[in-house]
Amino acid sequence: MSLSKINASAATLTKNRTEGSVVPASGMCVTCVDGCIGMCEIGKSAYRGHEVIYPQPFGVITTAAEKNYPVDYSHFNIMGSAVGAQGIEADSNKAIFPAVNLEVIFGHDKGLKFRLPWIIPGIGSTDIAKNNWEGLAIGSALAGTGLTIGENVVGMDPDTVLRNGHVVDTSDLKRRVKLFQENQRDGYGAIIVQANVEDTTLHVQEYAIDKLGVECVELKWGQGAKDIGGEVKIKNLEKAQMLHERGYIVLPNPTNPDIVEAFKRGAFKEFERHSRVGMVTEESFAKRIEELRKAGAKYIFLKTGAYRPADLARAIVFASKYKLDLLTVDAAGGGTGMSPWRMMNEWGIPPVELHSLLYQYAKRLTDKGKYVPALAVAGGFTFEDQIFKAIALGSPFVKLVGMARAPIAAAMVGKTIGRAIEENQIPVYVERFGDSKDEIFVTASSLRKELGDDEFDKIPCGALGLFTYYERLAQGLRQFMAGSRKFSMQHISRDDIAALTREAVEISGIRYVMDVDKEQVEKILNY
Repeated sequence: MSLSKINASAATLTKNRTEGSVVPASGMCVTCVDGCIGMCEIGKSAYRGHEVIYPQPFGVITTAAEKNYPVDYSHFNIMGSAVGAQGIEADSNKAIFPAVNLEVIFGHDKGLKFRLPWIIPGIGSTDIAKNNWEGLAIGSALAGTGLTIGENVVGMDPDTVLRNGHVVDTSDLKRRVKLFQENQRDGYGAIIVQANVEDTTLHVQEYAIDKLGVECVELKWGQGAKDIGGEVKIKNLEKAQMLHERGYIVLPNPTNPDIVEAFKRGAFKEFERHSRVGMVTEESFAKRIEELRKAGAKYIFLKTGAYRPADLARAIVFASKYKLDLLTVDAAGGGTGMSPWRMMNEWGIPPVELHSLLYQYAKRLTDKGKYVPALAVAGGFTFEDQIFKAIALGSPFVKLVGMARAPIAAAMVGKTIGRAIEENQIPVYVERFGDSKDEIFVTASSLRKELGDDEFDKIPCGALGLFTYYERLAQGLRQFMAGSRKFSMQHISRDDIAALTREAVEISGIRYVMDVDKEQVEKILNY
């Protein structure tokens, strides 16, 4: 059975003519007919070429792989118990799930505190991020979690002011940072500014630290969705030329007179802007960490992607040697914007395998007495059961789970409902809950009480959507943890999950479900 869906996908707006009869190896229709207009990916590529590499329509979608990996987090189950409690008194009147504490504290000085054990790990210059940033920033700040401003935001901003090749003023980055800072409560959560090759050249992080009061910065080696730098589509000739001038790779060349003439006559309708791939060396890494600390960075993170094991080893060793505060490891299959579709499906190490390797490497360093920073894992997470399993698999090193697509989806739905309320066109599916945001969003009454009427009324519905989604995750996670008798995050351990297949055991080192508690069972039975 093929693990991939080949040659046709909703992501590329393609389909097979004979959907029920497809060759597994190629994805082609069993009978490819002369005269077909070309609905499949091969056919569409015959007239749109490289455009079909990317998910479509750009700007209004988030995308993720549809490959069915041999092992995933559903191949583990969470173990519960009828005995005792950790992190709270073993009293039925006290050990109730609302009492579970989800707070996470990390950083070199234990100075970073999140109310909830997850983070949005880097969404940058894509339209889907920019158009939903208000909801993402305000919702994350209210919830007390982390939000990372991804790559290329400054470079893509037409209002950015450069002096000697370095940024001295911005519009978009300033807006993104301030939306979070102005809604942060009691010091919980963090806004993080990430940088790739172009951002580093522009001194984006130095600007964010000095002018915007940002304390957390992140170096970016890559992500799980793709093995190259970030890319977006540009429909405006002047903007494409501006980005070319700022040093980005823009295809085709928007300064070539023949290309300009072809664009104006409609031969093609969009340019591609690409970022460069980084060239990691320990020397340059150490130099950059020193530069950021001198610039005033209080906390420094590193995010890496689904690269080969040697690169994962480099990431955790560099994070250890240079005393970083968080390392995020993003597995294959993720994605939020414009990653090449086949690449998103067919490259990199999948989540269970990559996160298992991360645990092995972290344990090896710890056993040698080396420092290991807090770890975050990412790669298609959406719900509380997956969050619990990922933290258990990587315990005691993994403190956070990274999610991007799901929070974006929640913010988009909230925004759409808000627009429907304003236009008095609420769909029947939603209208049964009410016709105002106080009635529709289940967290509205408690938030209104906490913030007061004036502050609550300023909250956009996109932020309410994200906050309410997070509230669901939090309650669901508390229920799982209470069932496992773990009442604070530090008590979650690897024996809180069991592998359902021998293959999952071999990859993860987690016990097979029939072998869990084997020694304890023997003692109990030999009474």
